[in-house]
Amino acid sequence: MTDPQSVYSDGNPDKIWTRDFIRICLANFFIFLGFQMTLPTIPLFVEKLGGNDQLIGIIVGVFTFSALLLRPYAGHALESRGRQFVYMIGLGVFVLSVGSYAFATSIVFLFIMRILQGMGWGFSTTAAGTIATDIIPPARRGEGMGYFGLSGNLALAFGPSLGLTLAGVMSFTYLFLICAALGLIAFLLSSKIHYKKVEKSPNKSVAMKMDIFEKTALQPAYLLFFITVTFGGIASFLPIYAEQKGIFGIEFYFLTFAIFLMISRTFSGKIYDHIGHLYVFLPGASLIFVAMLLLSWLPSTFIMLLAASLYGLGFGSVQPTLQAWSVEKAAENRKGMANATFFSFFDLGVGCGAIIFGQIAFIFDYYMIYLTAACSVFLSMILYSFYLVKARKKLKQSL
Repeated sequence: MTDPQSVYSDGNPDKIWTRDFIRICLANFFIFLGFQMTLPTIPLFVEKLGGNDQLIGIIVGVFTFSALLLRPYAGHALESRGRQFVYMIGLGVFVLSVGSYAFATSIVFLFIMRILQGMGWGFSTTAAGTIATDIIPPARRGEGMGYFGLSGNLALAFGPSLGLTLAGVMSFTYLFLICAALGLIAFLLSSKIHYKKVEKSPNKSVAMKMDIFEKTALQPAYLLFFITVTFGGIASFLPIYAEQKGIFGIEFYFLTFAIFLMISRTFSGKIYDHIGHLYVFLPGASLIFVAMLLLSWLPSTFIMLLAASLYGLGFGSVQPTLQAWSVEKAAENRKGMANATFFSFFDLGVGCGAIIFGQIAFIFDYYMIYLTAACSVFLSMILYSFYLVKARKKLKQSL
């Protein structure tokens, strides 16, 4: 087995900030920036094309489901075809699909291109997380994944508000072309990374086995699903909900969320590395739960920004912790599949949230979206408690 550090490090085997780590972080920043700029503007674009809340939920959701379907293949391709092949194909497809939005004149065409974008997103994000896992020293994986996540968080700090601002001063055509150009920068940066070589399996039949998930990653992935359901409600409907209630400054919601998310990334990974996920997940999930309740109330801009700060602290703690947990027990030749499992449940949560919340908004009202999201977070806390009890019983039996 080739030592990943011999490929990636600059001489210090415990160093996180190597040249290749900086490159993957920059590439991740630009692809996420292009993606985050479309996140709050796609619903507005669907409205412009004549769509309602149900269609908004479907257009947002189909993106994540197409990514979900491709992630298992991406996980296997990372181990058989290599990191570079999967990552650069994913980035290329993302650039072409987002660029095509500039020429969309119908919801049908947009729907098809969203499917294509989801495929590119599924490939590129699965590969990026695996590449980062390769580069980061195992003893500092929680900390390193937190830093890697910051590249996406920086994009989140500027992307949604920048997208909304540009949508107010230019046409959607130019907005989507700018988003595609940011993806192209990520593509060029990715060509400079030194990738881990594919290890050939001595057992060909095992190498060709097309399983869907990495079993060691399923527990954190299940938890992630219930957490990311909340993301579908915020990304798809919060700008419209805030406008309905006469609350201004929605761009500052995304900025506040990102700032506090970045703050949490500076310490949550270290806590995970030193004392485990128990002291990160439950506190983080509790903050998300309170944030959803505040959004269901939403009487003022202050409460909206308070919810953003709590959601940022909570999500910024929980997400990298669950990702590090997902790859922690996977074999070296299954790290890619573990990341694919993690992001599959991420996509599934966002997609289910967007589609279900679209129906809830159509039948009831927007506030019900966030009450339902709070229930989903509460279910994740119950499930985590069940895992703890089960693990402690198993430990007692082994003594």
